[in-house]
Amino acid sequence: MSELIYLDNSATTFPKPEVVYDYMDTFYRKHGVNPGRSGFDAAIETEEIILNTRKLLMELFNGDGDPNRLTFSYNASDSLNMILLGIAQKGDHVVSTMLEHNSVLRPLHHLELDGIIESTYLPFDKNGYIHPDDIKKSIKKNTRMVVVNHSSNVIGTIQPLKEIGKICKDAGVLFIVDGSQSAGATPVDMQDMGIDVFAFTGHKCLMGPTGIGGSYVMENVPIRGTRYGGTGVRSAQKTHLSEFPYRMECGTLNIVGVAGLHAGTKWVMEQGIENIHNKEMALWNRLRKGLSEIENVTLYCANSDENQNPVLSFNLKGFESGDVGTILDVDYNIACRTGLQCAPLVHVGLGTDQIHGTVRLSIGPFNTEEHIDKAIEAVKEIAEIPR
Repeated sequence: MSELIYLDNSATTFPKPEVVYDYMDTFYRKHGVNPGRSGFDAAIETEEIILNTRKLLMELFNGDGDPNRLTFSYNASDSLNMILLGIAQKGDHVVSTMLEHNSVLRPLHHLELDGIIESTYLPFDKNGYIHPDDIKKSIKKNTRMVVVNHSSNVIGTIQPLKEIGKICKDAGVLFIVDGSQSAGATPVDMQDMGIDVFAFTGHKCLMGPTGIGGSYVMENVPIRGTRYGGTGVRSAQKTHLSEFPYRMECGTLNIVGVAGLHAGTKWVMEQGIENIHNKEMALWNRLRKGLSEIENVTLYCANSDENQNPVLSFNLKGFESGDVGTILDVDYNIACRTGLQCAPLVHVGLGTDQIHGTVRLSIGPFNTEEHIDKAIEAVKEIAEIPR
């Protein structure tokens, strides 16, 4: 088999930097014990690494200074469930967008089904962006929160968070951001952008393993805990602890995941987010140009490389997106993602919901010009298959 050309980095970045593999292995061999439960040296050292990871991520996102408000979970979907269910109250109105992933859409839908909230989902323009004025116009007296996807996992557009954050602050509305595709890919400044809660995952642009993610909750955000269990602290207390990080965490943490996230985040910071982004966007531009020159290829919201992450969705006339993905996999050993990409309303906005979505190619830090050229040539050959 030829070398795998991996262009599914929006799902999970792969491969990881070698330092991540090495650090996880070394860490788990030396520190694979429960943190915060015991007083022996290995447990204390494990807790120190976890605290250092909280601090590292708090600084990366520019939280308001308390590292314990950086809490860990399985992934962004897990954190978003805790955030949305922990903030929503009966009678609330929530403003969100058609760019959202199911990690936001489904919790909100269940809250609607339970009669707790009502929701408004704003459309994006022809280039894939939400207009802040539309958010401003949608805020009502009972609007409690605005929930926005920082960067789309389908079309890669980066939303104007600072403008949206100011609108939310002026209206006294909480601003919740899904940073699944942006954490580690584009700068995030919670204080400057007016973000109240930022959810992230570790296995994408932060270059960590699967099964680790989290959120940062700014001070004075009224969020209830929704999970209860062991913390290793005040065990005789019948109710779960309300202080952070325990309000958002219970049970034993995924410590090897935290270790991998620590190593991945440090690698990203050492390389420089801007440097990684510029390299990936150069490849994105090469891919966009090459695909645009192929007859019967339609590109979606790929008109500019400004406010854009290296994600490109396309379709090939006469082919199902799933069939194109299968041919790329079987005949060319190119890994991509097809279908609705867990973001169905994006496809409603694009008009691709009735044709089973798109083919998505997403670029990572270890892709090369050769990978991009082979992908372009593969699509060109597929386009020439008689139909």
